[in-house]
Amino acid sequence: MDIKSDIREFLASRRAKITPQQAGLPAYGGNRRVPGLRREEVALLAGVSADYYVRLERGHLAGASDEVLDAVARALQLDDAERAHLYDLARAVAKRPARRGKRARGPLPDSVLRVLDSMTDTPAFIRNGRLDILAVNRLGRALYAPLYAADAPRPVNIARFQFLDPAGRDFFPDWEASLNTTVSLLRTEAGRAPNDTELTGLIGELVTRSEEFRTAWAQHNVRLHLTGTKSFHHPAVGVLTLDFDAMDLPAQPGLTLTAYSAAPHTPAHDALQLLASWAATEIAG
Repeated sequence: MDIKSDIREFLASRRAKITPQQAGLPAYGGNRRVPGLRREEVALLAGVSADYYVRLERGHLAGASDEVLDAVARALQLDDAERAHLYDLARAVAKRPARRGKRARGPLPDSVLRVLDSMTDTPAFIRNGRLDILAVNRLGRALYAPLYAADAPRPVNIARFQFLDPAGRDFFPDWEASLNTTVSLLRTEAGRAPNDTELTGLIGELVTRSEEFRTAWAQHNVRLHLTGTKSFHHPAVGVLTLDFDAMDLPAQPGLTLTAYSAAPHTPAHDALQLLASWAATEIAG
């Protein structure tokens, strides 16, 4: 991936989203040739010269101080995920170590797997930043059963299934929101780990083979995916809309444990119980 190109397109795309009125600037004249803010307007808001901001937007973030990056982030009204991504891009172009250091390698510790397996009433799995599922408990495997089809490539990868498997669209009923989340997570990881050749290969495969992925990837959206709700259309259980919580594993940098749950006495909780019954008969052992 071309880091300078990513910086240019990311900053330009954020700039295009903000109108002068949203930024508190007067909009002189009615014939603006660019959507959103002009470069010189961002420079004014950030307290830097227009020439310097143009250099930043061309990808020259390597020498930018934290104060300048913060000023640009404020001027562009970046959210927490976008601000972190800007810093990741600056680290990448300067070839400085990523915030979370080296990614975990090798098998997961037995203690982590025991914790995962102990969550008997909760679908849960551990993934890396490429969205490979590295470990899953029994109820999680039941929930993600279509991803574990006999002919599915290994390791199981959520993005590859979603965009390249014909069953992907059926499994994620909130298709537009789901695909945007997946692409945003991969875009976020690309900023954190620009030298991950497996990630680069996955993105290249998806860009080449999926027009929907290619379109969403070009939007340069990023996000933090910590908690919320997600819907699935399970082939045996029907639609489940579950709460999720995603937790980083501090001792395993780059890995995330995601667990799904439902409030008691709700249709979602009943659906989870039905899923557990199905799992006990269909994938026991």
